Amino acid sequence: MEDMKEFEKELMVEDSENILNTYKRFPVVLKEGKGATLKDYKGKEYIDFSSGIGTNSFGACDKEWVDAVVHQANTLQHSSNLYYTAPQVMVAKMLCQKTNMKKVFFGNSGAEANECAIKAARKYSYDKYGLGRSEIITLKNSFHGRTIATLSATGQDIFHQWFFPFVGDFKYCPASDIDALKGLISKKTCAIMIETVQGEGGVVALDPEFIKYIDLVCKENDILFIVDEVQTGNGRCGYLYSYMEYGVTPNIVTTAKGLAGGLPFAAILFDEKTENVLSYGQHGTTFGGNPVCASAALSVLKRIDDKLLNHVRECRKIIEDRLKDVEEVLSISGKGLMVGLELKDGLKAVDIASKCMEEGLIPLTAKTKIRLLPPLNITFEELNKGLDILIHVLKEA
Repeated sequence: MEDMKEFEKELMVEDSENILNTYKRFPVVLKEGKGATLKDYKGKEYIDFSSGIGTNSFGACDKEWVDAVVHQANTLQHSSNLYYTAPQVMVAKMLCQKTNMKKVFFGNSGAEANECAIKAARKYSYDKYGLGRSEIITLKNSFHGRTIATLSATGQDIFHQWFFPFVGDFKYCPASDIDALKGLISKKTCAIMIETVQGEGGVVALDPEFIKYIDLVCKENDILFIVDEVQTGNGRCGYLYSYMEYGVTPNIVTTAKGLAGGLPFAAILFDEKTENVLSYGQHGTTFGGNPVCASAALSVLKRIDDKLLNHVRECRKIIEDRLKDVEEVLSISGKGLMVGLELKDGLKAVDIASKCMEEGLIPLTAKTKIRLLPPLNITFEELNKGLDILIHVLKEA
């Protein structure tokens, strides 16, 4: 035990000496896990309410996922996109069938997916209307990635510093404010881009009427409707993709994070209006559609069915039922297993998260809120064990 404590301390020191210090890490050194239960090198167990920020859809080391990854790694680990590979085609076909979209482009991350969507929206408008119709409206408090273009699309001032000049022609609308949106739309508008639940912005769900209005105004004005499903997608909010709850039809959907269950993989889905916007030589990637990652995604997608989505909704109900009378929690936001907890005055989310980790629970934070993103298939036993720890920490705070 003492040897492992020293090993963990040494690892943290070597991390600070050798890895760029862009993360404020918690003092937890993870070694292994199974499902929603993780362990450090000392053997201490943690219930995982983070899923690698919504990435490990089926938790740690899910057998079917591992088998798919290992099999493909032993078959062909990578191939250039100059050639065909079966896993890539199978994932694209499954995504099109499940969403009724027409074409898919594969990338590696949510930022890369959103970058592709921005390029496609501007090219669609350029091809049809020429120069001068390139403005994209996003929402205040949104988050779309860390490239220069996706930082520019992100509607938070805190991200708009240091890296000047940012990409122009982005406007920011207050979330769920239809009147404000009406005032921003002009003949220069080519697209409106939203998250249905603003994850990094505090796990804030948009008003359904606002989402439906965007769908309508985009159709009436030949403006592209882009939905960023990087965090909300792949079953996280109780639907395959969160926009499906509202009966709207986006022109472009971006997704990543949980799509491949823990490997870097992203998809950009295009409808019949946008499927031919990007053609030969106009976009590309080295690793997008990698066969190992595609095989992982296939093992995830084929299991996001009604049974799993019902389980996600049942878990949401358990969370709400157990926390509704906890006086330290003022409100519960988000959808499905994308949960935000507003804390009473005087409680800091980062302090609560730190204490939870000491007690054996790994949550996340989003601005002033505690954020919970458990694996989609978390057992009721693991869920309740984690909630026991959370409630205990809140009551002791």
